[in-house]
Formats: sequence, C-alpha cells, structure tokens
Amino acid sequence: MLFELLTFFIGIAFGFLHKGKEDYTGILKNGIIAGAVVGIVATLATMFLLPSGSGLRFDFLGAFGIILVIVVYIIILVFGAFLGDIAEKALRK
Repeated sequence: MLFELLTFFIGIAFGFLHKGKEDYTGILKNGIIAGAVVGIVATLATMFLLPSGSGLRFDFLGAFGIILVIVVYIIILVFGAFLGDIAEKALRK
C-alpha cells in the first residue's frame, strides 16, 4: 500500500507541475512512460528489497503477474497526473 500511495502522489505532483497548455494526450503519453518507470522500480523494490509485502504483489502469476502490477502502477500514476492537472487548473485561476 505504501508504494501505491507514493505512486499516486508522484502522479499528482507530475500533473500539477506539468506547465503549459492543458494537453491531455501529452500528459497521458508522459504519464504512461513515467508510470512504467515507477512501476518497474516499485515492483522490483517490493520483490527484492521488501519481500514482506508492503506493495502490490502477484508473484503467483509469474511474469504475467509482474506485468499486471506494472500496469496497475501506470494506471495509478496517470490517474494522479490527471487529478494534479485539474488541481493546477483550479488553483491557477
């Protein structure tokens, strides 16, 4: 749960600090790339550094489970980025 919340807050910061025109496709593309990086790092951290289960895990599914966890992290980060962008738009006016 800790890595999921961290990923969500990183997404909010990413969306809030993304300056310029409200280009949602650009935010989506950059969010997917950033989410993939964060997802891979968080997945590897939960697998090797913190094996006690402080993050989302699907080890019993093998490689498909790892890919599924990375996709979940991407979705969390992109959702946070859109919320951060909405918050930026509301606060900047």
